Formats: sequence, structure tokens, C-alpha cells
Amino acid sequence: MFSHMKIYTGTGDHGETGLFGGQRVKKQAPQVEAYGTIDELNAHLGLARAHLKQAALLHPQAAYPQLGAELQTIQNELFVLGAELGCKKGFEERLKMPLINAAHSRRLEGWIDAHEEHLTPLREFILPSAGLAGGSLQVARAVCRRAERRVLSLSDIREDLLVYLNRLSDYLFTLARRADAEEGLKETPFQPPTHK
Repeated sequence: MFSHMKIYTGTGDHGETGLFGGQRVKKQAPQVEAYGTIDELNAHLGLARAHLKQAALLHPQAAYPQLGAELQTIQNELFVLGAELGCKKGFEERLKMPLINAAHSRRLEGWIDAHEEHLTPLREFILPSAGLAGGSLQVARAVCRRAERRVLSLSDIREDLLVYLNRLSDYLFTLARRADAEEGLKETPFQPPTHK
């Protein structure tokens, strides 16, 4: 697909980076902050997948391979989403890959509904999570919310991207609960602090 990709180029040594389309921008620009947060989210999903693989060794009958496969699909989609955010305006269609659309968000909704069938109904706030896999997914959920805020700060962003990120954070919350449930871990309800 690609020729050999050089890891370092030296072109960013002075605090600038290039968008797809040739435009140079500062690394602290809102657009770079937005796709950088998407990259951070993707890395957290990779860590969550690693925790799911470890959990599967202890619980071979659990649904962890399915959960990991879903996350890998999302990682690929986030790569596309980040690539779109990294484009000079008007160059998105030149990416030569299908962009995130409403079908991706509907699939997330289907996954949420399917996972909720394995969970007790949520009747109270809960603390993030009991296990390593679930905890890493809760961290990913929080980063996803931040990514959504960063993308919202940009102008002329396709609504499909915002809907996808909003739905993804709901999915990650649900998946964190599912990961804990597969390990047989009990959720911890939120308890308001008492005054002494």
C-alpha cells in the first residue's frame, strides 16, 4: 500500500506540521489538537484491547475476542476520522477512503443495544471500573469526550463526525460495563460524601 515510510523527517522541528494538501500550521493549532486527541483515543483503545487479551487468558469463555474485534474496527475508523481532520479544507475527498458516515454511528448503536442485553439495567451512577479492561475503556471514554469537545471547537466540521464521537463515548461506557461483567466484577455505585 505504501512505500517505505520514514519515521523522522525534521520538518516539524520548529513547531509546525503539514496538513494533507500541503498547508503548514502550528502544532498547537486547534485542528492539530483535534486530530491529536483522536490519535490519543486510538492509543487508549489499543491499550484496552491488550487488557482484553489478558482477561481472555483468565476467562476463556468470555466474549473478549468479540469485544476486541469491535475495538479494532473502531481504531481503523478513528484513523480515517483523524485523517479527515488533518486535511487542508477541501482536500477531504482526496483521501481515497470511505469517510465516517451515519451508518458507522448506527452500527455503534446496534453494538450498544447488543451489549446492554448482557447487563443489569443501570439505575444509579457508578464509579469507573472494577477491572483493568473495564478501567482502560473508561479512560478511553473520557478521552473520547475530550476529542468531541476539540472537534466541536473547529468550524465547518461534518455533523457525521460529531454524531460518531458522541455515540462512541456511549459505546465505550457500555463496553466498560460489559468487560467488567464478563469478569464477574461488581460495579461500585457512586456515594455522595458525608459531612463530618
